[in-house]
Amino acid sequence: MELVHYVVDGPLATITLDSPHNRNALSKQLVTELFGHLQAAAADDEVRVVLITSSGKVFCSGADLSEATADGMEEGARRIVELQRLIVSMDKPVVVRAYGAVRAGGIGIVAAADIAVANESATFALTEVKLGLAAAIISLTVHHRMDPRAAALTTLGGEVFSGADAAAYGLVTAAVPDDAIDERIAELCRSLATGAPQGLRESKRILNADLIARIDAKGAEMAALSARLFASDEAREAMTAFLSRKK
Repeated sequence: MELVHYVVDGPLATITLDSPHNRNALSKQLVTELFGHLQAAAADDEVRVVLITSSGKVFCSGADLSEATADGMEEGARRIVELQRLIVSMDKPVVVRAYGAVRAGGIGIVAAADIAVANESATFALTEVKLGLAAAIISLTVHHRMDPRAAALTTLGGEVFSGADAAAYGLVTAAVPDDAIDERIAELCRSLATGAPQGLRESKRILNADLIARIDAKGAEMAALSARLFASDEAREAMTAFLSRKK
């Protein structure tokens, strides 16, 4: 069953996460499909803007802990680093509609995007610290976007913060009323689509040069750290307890 849908309508490519059984967690299948659709949009000369959205009230719940406890995270961590780099480096602007719950690794997708809009009552949390983990691979993009004090508060505390907070912290571009998010996203995408391909490409390269350099310099180190933490006894015990509570 397909977990990520891809639709092109004129200059806009819409990629929709649709894996309700695990709250759009970053499973191997979901990440592979998302990566492939991003590549398809990048290769399509008719596409000028890419929108990543989700079905339901959860944008992304982060890593698929059931896979992490069974198979470890070494390959998965590297793949999520590559996913963030693709979003940052592709020649077309990427917009994220961060509606509802956004957790852990899902925040990395939000931070990698060029523009992110959340609904005001959305909830965000960097929950890794609660499980004996660290926001390692997503720190590549999250710490680039967020105010350093806000990054420390949210990373060390692991507590839930709102869409309005996310905008104040620099994580998202804007937070809008729940019933206004689709109109705001549509307006943004229409505006971005008026840009000339060369102008969009070169402007994005200038904007993201430092972030790409950061990912290239620290990506392998953060992936290795993430894999080591996921494999630790402390984290495995915490993840197993968390999955048991969910059942």
